[in-house]
Amino acid sequence: MQAMVLHGPKQPLQMTQRPLPEPASGEVRLRVLACAVCRTDLHVIDGDLPLSVLPIVPGHEIVGEVEALGADVRSLAVGDRVGVPWLGHSCGHCAFCGAGRENLCDTPRFTGYHRDGGFATHVLAEADFCLPLADLAQEPARIAPLLCAGLIGWRSLKAAGDDARQLGIYGFGAAAHLVAQVAVAQGRTVHAFTRAGDAASQAFALSLGAAWAGSADMQPPRALDAAIIFAPAGELVPLALRAVRKGGRVVCGGIHMTDIPAFPYRLLWEERQLVSVANLTRADAREFLQVVRADPPKVHITTYALDRANEAIADLRAGRLQGAAVLVPPAPLQRSNQPKDRSP
Repeated sequence: MQAMVLHGPKQPLQMTQRPLPEPASGEVRLRVLACAVCRTDLHVIDGDLPLSVLPIVPGHEIVGEVEALGADVRSLAVGDRVGVPWLGHSCGHCAFCGAGRENLCDTPRFTGYHRDGGFATHVLAEADFCLPLADLAQEPARIAPLLCAGLIGWRSLKAAGDDARQLGIYGFGAAAHLVAQVAVAQGRTVHAFTRAGDAASQAFALSLGAAWAGSADMQPPRALDAAIIFAPAGELVPLALRAVRKGGRVVCGGIHMTDIPAFPYRLLWEERQLVSVANLTRADAREFLQVVRADPPKVHITTYALDRANEAIADLRAGRLQGAAVLVPPAPLQRSNQPKDRSP
């Protein structure tokens, strides 16, 4: 197999040849069909998240085909198409798991962070944490971003509340471009906030149904019921609090954010709320995939060959993408049943 491997923080990924891994009990081996590149991958690669496992293969928005089964796997069969998200394992017995909050498990294992991920031709995954995708009609490259950008967007939208009819979205990247479409389909009014002068992202947001788009330091035309912050910029928190109404809510949807600057208490007063969203649950995935089946969003992607992973990462870091970057490994060589030509 081939894998793009991270050997240390802030280092480029290195293409590496490895033996094909054998699945342990409860695991499956997948041939990777596509793996999207998430901002969390940037935080792993840049060392913003402490790296407890090195070397590591990043990537946690994986669409794959089951190629081999470990012992005791009954839920999947060879040839099944499945997705592998960020949450690769939860213990199942801590207080959080017992309360249905496995996203806060005390001893989780995350794909592409604690265990090798999908920037590779093959990957191992726990069968119980694989998501069935057989009935999704989209091509694998357009499904892959749904498995984190879509899922964390869905969890963030739920955290914003059903009463959030006027919704602000700060940072219009992969997650925002998906959740904006879902929110519009639910009858919400979406206000998109981008970097100052980013006319391309503002036009992109409007094309997906946003009613208004402007820079993050602007006030929307109406007070917001809630705002979701996807950009990893702490300075957006006071701006979002300023934009929401009394009793409104600001949801921080990223796994990492720069420090939040001091701000006057009056921005939080009048029962405004500031909450964070951490990881995801398998229940989130089941809910969101049902939404996708009923009303598929348009998934905008830029595809890259596996060996161009560093280029995809650089484009994401520089903000050169509209939608999501997706790595597509090379297709396996097909064995031919035709006799070889032995003529001189």
